[in-house]
Amino acid sequence: MNAAHVHLTLNHFPLILPLIALILLIFGLLFKNNLVKRLAYGMMIASGIFTFLMMNSGEGAEEIVEEMGRSHDLIHEHEETAETFSLLSYFSAVFAVVAFWLNWKKKPFADITTFVSMILCCILLYFSLQTGNSGGKISHEEIVEK
Repeated sequence: MNAAHVHLTLNHFPLILPLIALILLIFGLLFKNNLVKRLAYGMMIASGIFTFLMMNSGEGAEEIVEEMGRSHDLIHEHEETAETFSLLSYFSAVFAVVAFWLNWKKKPFADITTFVSMILCCILLYFSLQTGNSGGKISHEEIVEK
């Protein structure tokens, strides 16, 4: 299994997990269920971990697809959007650790971190769409606008 395999096998997790986390946070708030909120924070943390794996496999995948003759410009565009997404994902994961702890300890401002986490998930979703779309253009010529 080479870097391209790893990148392609795991690349959907950091893009989808913020959506799952957002849905869980909404349900956690609506039903006042702290366990569901903590599960959402776990999804945000997992997204950060998967993002780390993606960033570490991306360089090797880049070399492989460039040898296949794929557009360097498309790869560079994907790399740029992925870097922005990764920084936001890492920040969100660290914030989720704090939010999890505040929720676990039943701190009075734990609900504020839930709302902030929801905002972070929405921001991550925007950048996940940008990153996923730019990555898809590398292998799927049918979605490249000409």
